Amino acid sequence: MDTRSLQDFQDLCTFDVFKSFGHYYGYGVDQQALIDQEFKRIKGVTYLDHAGTTLFPESLIKGFHDDISRNVYGNPHSHNSSSRLTHDTVESVRYKILAHFNTSPEDYSVIFTSGCTAALKLVADTFPWKPMSNKEPGSQFCYLTDNHTSVVGIRGATALQGVGTISVSPREVETRARKKTQTNGEEECSTPHLFCYPAQSNFSGRKYSLSYVKGIQSQQLYPACEHHGQWFVLLDAACFVSCSPLDLSQYPADFVPISFYKMFGFPTGLGALLVRNEAAEVLRKTYFGGGTAAAYLVEENYFIPKPNLASRFEDGTISFLDIISLHHGFETLQKLTGSMTNIQLHTFGLARYTYTVLSCLCHSNGKHVAQIYCDNDFQSIAEQGAIINFSLLDCHGRTVGYSQVDKMASLFNIHIRTGCFCNTGACQHYLAISNQNVKSNLHAGHICGDNIDLVDGRPTGSLRVSFGYMSSFEDCQNFLRFVVNCFVDKPLILDQTKLAKLNSAAPIEPSSSFHLTSIPSDQQRHANGQINSPSPDRMAVSEVTMSKDGKKDGSSCTLTNLFIFPVKSCASFEVTEWPLGPQGLLYDRLWMVVNENGVCLSQKREPKLCLIQPVVCLAANTLKLQISGSEAITVPLDPSLEKSDLRTSQSKVCGDRVQTVDCGEEVSAWLSEFLGKPCRLIRQRPEFLRDMKFGQGKDLARAPTESTLTVSTPSASVVICCHINLTMPNAHCKLLPI
Repeated sequence: MDTRSLQDFQDLCTFDVFKSFGHYYGYGVDQQALIDQEFKRIKGVTYLDHAGTTLFPESLIKGFHDDISRNVYGNPHSHNSSSRLTHDTVESVRYKILAHFNTSPEDYSVIFTSGCTAALKLVADTFPWKPMSNKEPGSQFCYLTDNHTSVVGIRGATALQGVGTISVSPREVETRARKKTQTNGEEECSTPHLFCYPAQSNFSGRKYSLSYVKGIQSQQLYPACEHHGQWFVLLDAACFVSCSPLDLSQYPADFVPISFYKMFGFPTGLGALLVRNEAAEVLRKTYFGGGTAAAYLVEENYFIPKPNLASRFEDGTISFLDIISLHHGFETLQKLTGSMTNIQLHTFGLARYTYTVLSCLCHSNGKHVAQIYCDNDFQSIAEQGAIINFSLLDCHGRTVGYSQVDKMASLFNIHIRTGCFCNTGACQHYLAISNQNVKSNLHAGHICGDNIDLVDGRPTGSLRVSFGYMSSFEDCQNFLRFVVNCFVDKPLILDQTKLAKLNSAAPIEPSSSFHLTSIPSDQQRHANGQINSPSPDRMAVSEVTMSKDGKKDGSSCTLTNLFIFPVKSCASFEVTEWPLGPQGLLYDRLWMVVNENGVCLSQKREPKLCLIQPVVCLAANTLKLQISGSEAITVPLDPSLEKSDLRTSQSKVCGDRVQTVDCGEEVSAWLSEFLGKPCRLIRQRPEFLRDMKFGQGKDLARAPTESTLTVSTPSASVVICCHINLTMPNAHCKLLPI
């Protein structure tokens, strides 16, 4: 090792050096400007506990405040207009959550909880554990030893039910893997088992392969390969999703608990359990609270749960205002960073740089300053998160107590985390703490969360620094300088062998878990590509034949006017003839106005919508919106889905879910000015076919070529609906080619 001066270290801790090693940084803007704008409160603070909770940006709180100041949100269990607004907004947030994890309501359901721990407990309480007996082995509850306390705590519920428990080391999962085989005559076992593992260790930041999900489900990995039955996977994603994208379409875990303050910093006390719909039916719930019952009797044991999964499991009134704030969390995160992939690249770059420099620091006698607890060299973004766990050592190689380091860091306004981080298994593994040591430490007075950092000279915990999307290179500088100034026996020595790794490090590449932010439609999945809508046949409506009691007869009435309604709840557009599209009159009810949360606005909520006059010009391929006395505005009839800035989302129309495209900022500003509140114009995606419902909750069966045609007879003041293939029982429309 060569001796370098302190100045050499200062030169190493420069942004030019950081960038010269190919580290991704920021989001296309000055990172310090982002901090000055959104995080003024951390001026002078080096916050390095993002794995504990990340920090919320000021614009999130402002957007949420403006939202709840403008709108009246009632209890979603009621049916008045304010309650319906709450219900629709909450449903919009559910869609955003699923879209964020690249899945859809067809595959997953969102159950809101008070946090990740509550979501884990929900699985523990409702999973159909089968106890061991003389005839059958019963269910197995298996978990990785590097799991959070809240996962290990599930065994408290399973032990009372006679369920077997297996703790699995990370090494065993892959080294004991084998191909599942079934011998002739062997019956398929349906006993349910549960395997739990973290997508990312909250102790060391190690990322465990997401391929374990399918490996366990297919019984090719240990312990599933040694126990017959049906295996379900609980993927603890709370730590992982704060800085990494999770694609549930590629890694379909059965149960995924998350906490939103890990992602946005706000709100606290709100989480969710994402449940794969195919696995949902196995859950068995005994307690039922308000809002979960379709029907029940108080004088006998009669209870029918609501059919919707979320409604069955969300006991009582959900924390609806907190849930509404999530909309602003997703919107702000997207606006500030662009994507979770950008966050992953930014935070991992900071962590890798800090890890490498920290591992190079040596005392004057050549002994290393830090012992870092990890299973890799921070070279792969797919294997390591933005967490560094370590202990500081004095020049004699003895551990400096974490409590001492924490108190010193506080003097420099550096915020870190100390202890075992509610992960005893990982703490024991990395710090070589035996089971007997844990028991003797307890006897000596040490309990989890206290400041007894050394017992008989042995560490009881460690130090952890973790980065978030608003972390900066200055945070790395401040932390490294703090370590050198306070804990290095001078003169400083840099380990040239480890420093060379920083120089030779390959540029950081996105992990394979990158996901899209928009959800492909069912038709896209089916066709594995974009669907081309059939060319509309030009038709004209001449007459409708219908008796007074709704039955067809020989009498007839002639339609004198034909209207379409391009924008839901806006004025009609009168035509004399019009093309038919895949679902009826072309461009009829394809657009709608939504509020800032993506909830559809109707005339019941915004009566002024009726003053907006839409005009469709087929020749110019435009939709024009006009208001008497104001300048009109136009948007394209068919938006280009290839634009990089295109915003896609999911919304509800009359209870039906539709996939939509945003029509841009210009028309949004025009509508917002007229209505006096933030709103946007969205259009149903061209390839999306809406499955509408009619009657008392019954789906109207129809072939793919069938559509609904809406016409208006002003003399009768009624609206007559019929199918293009003339299957409507109460009306008969003659469609004559032009």
